[in-house]
Amino acid sequence: MSSVTPPPFYHRLSHTLLALGLIMTAFYLGQDIIVPFAMAGLLAVLLRPVEAWLVRRGLPRVVAISLALFLAIGAIVGLTMLISMQIAHFADDWPKLQKNLNDFYNDARRWIRQEYNVSYSKQDQYLKKAQDQTMDTLQGSGTLGVITGPLGTLLILPIYIFLLLYYRAMLIQFIIRLFTSQHTERVREVLGEIRSVIQSYVVGLVTETVCVAVLNSVGLLVLGVQYAVLMGVIAAILNLIPYIGGLVATGLAVAVTFVNHPEPSMLLGVVAVFLVVQFIDNNFLVPVIIGSKVRINALVSIVGVLVGGALSGVSGMFLSIPIIAILKVIFDRVEGMEPWGILLGDQTSEEDINKMLRLRRRKKKIPSTQPS
Repeated sequence: MSSVTPPPFYHRLSHTLLALGLIMTAFYLGQDIIVPFAMAGLLAVLLRPVEAWLVRRGLPRVVAISLALFLAIGAIVGLTMLISMQIAHFADDWPKLQKNLNDFYNDARRWIRQEYNVSYSKQDQYLKKAQDQTMDTLQGSGTLGVITGPLGTLLILPIYIFLLLYYRAMLIQFIIRLFTSQHTERVREVLGEIRSVIQSYVVGLVTETVCVAVLNSVGLLVLGVQYAVLMGVIAAILNLIPYIGGLVATGLAVAVTFVNHPEPSMLLGVVAVFLVVQFIDNNFLVPVIIGSKVRINALVSIVGVLVGGALSGVSGMFLSIPIIAILKVIFDRVEGMEPWGILLGDQTSEEDINKMLRLRRRKKKIPSTQPS
């Protein structure tokens, strides 16, 4: 009985790279449709336990889905109102911020002139050139689309979520029927693991965001920084963007603190608070709250966030980690794709990788080839 010779490595690699290229191209060209749909999928998985709980209490399925959706909208509206009230108070200090920024700008100009012998006129030319380049970039990227895009997403997102929850069983059956009957159990296992990963990630992310907001706010309140709660909440929301969001949040907090506390010691204190919270978040909150369900190594996470941002901006950055986690679940369970699962995972030692490979051999009932 002759065995089928597998295709050579370069043949499989070329197909894989071609598939990735086509997927990224489709994601870039169709991001106005795909990104809201993907966001709705994450939120639908998050609201699925709420809908199931309401159904068990005797509510009709349509009513349960609608009520779960209204609860989610109410929570988002409440958070938005809280942030808006804080921003309204901050707006009263805008003239003071302008004065402090002007003083800082004039001091910086004088320092550059003294240290580097660059005249004021030359500095003005450099600033004018930078402003022109920035305006050209904004116009080239379509400012109108940047403004109207989020509004359109907010309007269509609840509709997507409702329909995904309502047609959930049909969509699952559709995916299962795409494969032959001998793979039914494996497909069900993969779908169940994907659901578990998404729920673990989204629920953990919400819990982590609340903890980070509390830690940020408490630290800034101890320093006596004005608008501590506002900056703590905004920084926690920006922290949803892995790695990059923390840097943006720190810069924003320093700029806001500069309004009433331009002293270097206070600004350094704000930076120290955010660095300590980031350390606690990365080393304690993320491993404990989000858990081991989403185990993606830092290198792939950073690259994924940058690629997601290049493809579809902030939304792509936010979606990059759950998409990579879903791909890892699929790669770990599809024969021939296991190396890609290892590449995405966080097994840092050869012993961890060998242990994972031995476990897979046991599942497939393939004897180990390593010497005992």
